[in-house]
Amino acid sequence: MAVSISHLGYRKLSRVIFEWQAADRASLLALFILLEVSSHWLWCLFVWWRQDIYGSYVNMDVLYPLWIGLTLMVLFFSWMVSRLSPIRKDTDSLYKWQAIIVTLYSLYIAVVILVMGHSSLVAGVSLVGGAMLGMMLIRRRYVWKAFLGHIVLIFLVTLVPYFGLTIPNLRQMTMSSFPLDGYSYLTYSEMTSIENAISASIFKNGILSWETFNQLRLSSAFFWRTTHIYMALPKAIFIIYMFRTLLLILDNSKAEIMQYANQDELTQLKSRRYGLTQMQQALLAMGDKQDFSVILLDLDWFKNINDNYGHDVGDQVLSEVAQTLLKSLSEESIVSRYGGEEFLIVLPDTQHDSAMTIAKQLRQDIAQHVIKSDDGTDFNITASIGVYTLTHEERARIQSEYRALALEESTQPLAETQKSRRQEADINKARTDKASTNKASTQKESSQKTRAQKRISHRRKRAATEILKAQLPSDICQRLICIADKALYEAKDRGRNQVVSANYMLAAEKDKIAVLYAIS
Repeated sequence: MAVSISHLGYRKLSRVIFEWQAADRASLLALFILLEVSSHWLWCLFVWWRQDIYGSYVNMDVLYPLWIGLTLMVLFFSWMVSRLSPIRKDTDSLYKWQAIIVTLYSLYIAVVILVMGHSSLVAGVSLVGGAMLGMMLIRRRYVWKAFLGHIVLIFLVTLVPYFGLTIPNLRQMTMSSFPLDGYSYLTYSEMTSIENAISASIFKNGILSWETFNQLRLSSAFFWRTTHIYMALPKAIFIIYMFRTLLLILDNSKAEIMQYANQDELTQLKSRRYGLTQMQQALLAMGDKQDFSVILLDLDWFKNINDNYGHDVGDQVLSEVAQTLLKSLSEESIVSRYGGEEFLIVLPDTQHDSAMTIAKQLRQDIAQHVIKSDDGTDFNITASIGVYTLTHEERARIQSEYRALALEESTQPLAETQKSRRQEADINKARTDKASTNKASTQKESSQKTRAQKRISHRRKRAATEILKAQLPSDICQRLICIADKALYEAKDRGRNQVVSANYMLAAEKDKIAVLYAIS
């Protein structure tokens, strides 16, 4: 599409980088360049119109060629704004025109650096701001090469005057108090220092009157400062605005990505992966005397709901059940959609009796909730629930056994070291008996021995680290859910719409669930 000023609104501009095609972004860059060059063209017009006042501050011999070049640039980029959109499907032509845009704008910035001074505000904003804006809108490779070229140019501009060469300068000063050639090479800072001294001489007794203000307004220092503000400040503000918008886009995109990754789209609950992550973090953060409860909930006969009422009604059921769970549980609870019609509820610092009470209340709330479909059909649903509580005593026992098993595994590298030493002794003995062993073979065996020792040492260090860090098995969450799942299936076997405690089941079976926590 052709680029126009109406496309520069905040909402449109905030999506340029991610949604617009390459041709549209190139057209937008051409429009930005056109606006900048046009503002500089107007400045030349103003100086020409008031040359009787400002002619002594501006080198008119440089201004006229610059003005002609700006006119040609305005005409070219005016044509370029509408030229790029029709070739959006021709990638080769598009890249060619992007290179032309970068080349012409780079030449323009080079001229600005030459005639305005490489240390001026305009040169700095044009160099850095132009590169940053270009990298957002067109191929970065072109912009990067142009930026490096400008860096080289700045070094050349800095060194050339010391070889006796004169660089054209748009800025000139006429003074009678002491001899000074207006065309001699002065940096921006040096010229500013001189002009500050001249401007300070205007004031009488340090007081600014209307008369002295008018003289200051017509001074060279005031003219060039306002020129730099006019040429550089709007562009600097716009570049900062663009990057602020870009950061907002990145923040919003990050928030959306995290939401999609961590939240189930249908139920608005935590996703399975994120729910398990939160469960693991909550488990590791538990105190020594705190219990940890897990509830696994499954909707009864959910397949029949999809078959009889359709999948849209099934999605409605899942969504309404999720909202029922959120309303019935506290903010400390971790509620996630575990899969299909299953929901996982984690209750940190909750004893088993309290967890059973909560589970029974959830079963009752779900059974009393009326589902109202769009076709006017009303019905109720039920849920089967399995509950398991990891007591602090059981968790302490698991940690103790886990450390013991980790310590036992750590002794294996030591045994392997001893075995390696015995093998090394046998090898040395055999080597002594075999006089025909050559030097190359000896070096190879020595290298293999060194590598083996390094591997054994690494394994010993890794095992020692595991002993220090050992708290719970890495798959402890899946094992807790597995126990709750056994209780859930028991609830289904009992006729559904039931709450079953895995702790009571294990106590009845006199099973201390040691097998579930064994380290493989």
